[in-house]
Amino acid sequence: MHIPARRRFISLTLVACASGLAGARARAQNDERADGLAYGAAPRQKLDVYAPHSRTDGARPVVVYFYGGSWQGGERADARGVAQALAQRGVVTIVPDYRVYPETIFPGFIDDAAAAVRWTREHARAFGGDPGRIVVMGHSAGAHIAAMLATDPRYLAAHGMSKSELRGMIGLAGPYAAIPPREPHMSDIFPDALRGQTLPIDFVTGHEPPMLLATGTADTVVDPSNSTRFADALRAHDDAVELKTYAGLGHVQLVDAISAAQRAGSPVFTDVLAFIDAH
Repeated sequence: MHIPARRRFISLTLVACASGLAGARARAQNDERADGLAYGAAPRQKLDVYAPHSRTDGARPVVVYFYGGSWQGGERADARGVAQALAQRGVVTIVPDYRVYPETIFPGFIDDAAAAVRWTREHARAFGGDPGRIVVMGHSAGAHIAAMLATDPRYLAAHGMSKSELRGMIGLAGPYAAIPPREPHMSDIFPDALRGQTLPIDFVTGHEPPMLLATGTADTVVDPSNSTRFADALRAHDDAVELKTYAGLGHVQLVDAISAAQRAGSPVFTDVLAFIDAH
């Protein structure tokens, strides 16, 4: 993978309409970041774009990254380190906010994620990205969201898309096989009436995009067995999956290995870039 020179990241607030987007991009051809673009009408349905300074006429890979927060919190600014790291390596990176509890429960945040992916497909070229090279990625609850888009076809279908349009899914410490029982409000966010509909592992059919599942042996928030069980289910259906287990890394350390200063020598970051490059 070609490694571009070091980038400056400049904030640009854009108006959330088509004409505003076009006008702002025309005024800011040298900017690498666009803040607060609306992909829906709700206050939390906004996203940021991190794009490499050097554009290549829509040829760059695109990652839509979903942060974690137990489906109850978090904001797109939390993912700035990850997004900057990816953009510095030539990846157009989209970071959406999404509705969380108590504003919504499952599947509201999955619906938002699907809408953000549709927005990405429609607007990727404006930032130098290839709408045919979209990878969804997330950490913790965000990995669950990304994996749901890659397994249960209903959410993207509601926005005129198919999971076959995704080039891959990257999950960092995701709860794919069991919702973390010790997290508060789980019974409210995932009601018993929806049992059997909330976990990616229950929707594996053999028609999933390639996946990279990363977990740390010291994770005490989301049991690493989630990644192992999900990988086993994918392999049983002949899906392409890479399972990476990192000794000594905890739940937050796994994502910090991408966004923090040590990422230059981080095997996590190296594996993520290699997966994006391969797919």
